[in-house]
Amino acid sequence: MKTPIYLDYNATTPIDRRVADAMLPYLYDFFGNPSSSHRFGVQAKLSLEHARQQVADMIGAKPPEIIFTSGGTEANNLAIRGYCYANREKGNHIITSAIEHPAVLEVCESLVGEGFELTILPVDSNGLVNPQDLKKAIGTNTILVSVMHANNEVGTIQPIQELCAISHEAGAAFHCDAAQSIGKIKVDVQELGVDMLSIAGHKFYAPKGVGSLFIRNGIEMKKITYGAGHERNLRPGTENILEIAGLGAAAEIVSRDLLFNQQHLLAMRVRLESGLSAELGKELLKVNGHPQLRLPNTLSVSLLGIQANVFLQKIQNEIAASAGAACHADQVNISHVLQAMNVPKEWAMGTLRFSVGRETTEDEIDLAIKTICLTMRDSKILN
Repeated sequence: MKTPIYLDYNATTPIDRRVADAMLPYLYDFFGNPSSSHRFGVQAKLSLEHARQQVADMIGAKPPEIIFTSGGTEANNLAIRGYCYANREKGNHIITSAIEHPAVLEVCESLVGEGFELTILPVDSNGLVNPQDLKKAIGTNTILVSVMHANNEVGTIQPIQELCAISHEAGAAFHCDAAQSIGKIKVDVQELGVDMLSIAGHKFYAPKGVGSLFIRNGIEMKKITYGAGHERNLRPGTENILEIAGLGAAAEIVSRDLLFNQQHLLAMRVRLESGLSAELGKELLKVNGHPQLRLPNTLSVSLLGIQANVFLQKIQNEIAASAGAACHADQVNISHVLQAMNVPKEWAMGTLRFSVGRETTEDEIDLAIKTICLTMRDSKILN
């Protein structure tokens, strides 16, 4: 049985072989606890700090500003909860956007039950937050604004610098979930101006189960899990040196090869988008997300007349991708992102997300276009 063409890199990426090679010594030889004072512990500690430097260099931070976590979800929880708990005396108002990942939205919503107030900003039809909406929503009791760098479903890139400046002018801190943007576009915490930034390793060819949180020097945080004083006393537990080494290696590759990889991703996405548009036309295909401010690898398309999950089942032996809606019996579950963008139901129910990666080839893209169009014809949607 042939392997399907993988076009779901926004969901996860394979471990880069160079990353796996960097991890190998920590699987067998360098097994020490970085908190130990003997030679094995010292070796582990040096490796830990080397990875911290690699991650810091990737985003323009200082090594002490990097906290290692189990991934993007934990980083988001630590950023939002940790900041709100530590700064509750300054106010109780949080602002986020309607298209955030559940790892941000659900955290913010959970704090409402603990006495915090929450404002969820709308987005336009391209999935973009309007800075003027933030200006209207922010107040003297606002302590935190959390808006993602780029959306995982449609790829829209938010005006983080402007949103951050508005937040700081009002005295609020700014957190940014950058899980989807790392490795695809430039992410520099100094240019963005953010106070906290979440990173998920498995989105840029590091292993699953490891990530990090940038916390700008001077930001007050409270830990949300308890134990020993690891990671600046903010994230207790013996560090996962094996996967942290992998995260560091992946970060170094991003720092070195970002422009080259970015150009390849964009070429593959444009080839896919152009091919589908030429074959299907505007009558059957609608592209979601901002036409310019969009991740170079992400293509969200709505195909008229199909049910996304049914269509994916039909092509599952040829293409691996994601759906923006699921249809069960008489019920259609459309993603909260498409709902926030007010994508009409007849289009939203047929939404597919294709996300290309470093390994994606022109031949794979051409075969994917052919497969999608043939399936549309077989479904008697395309003549």
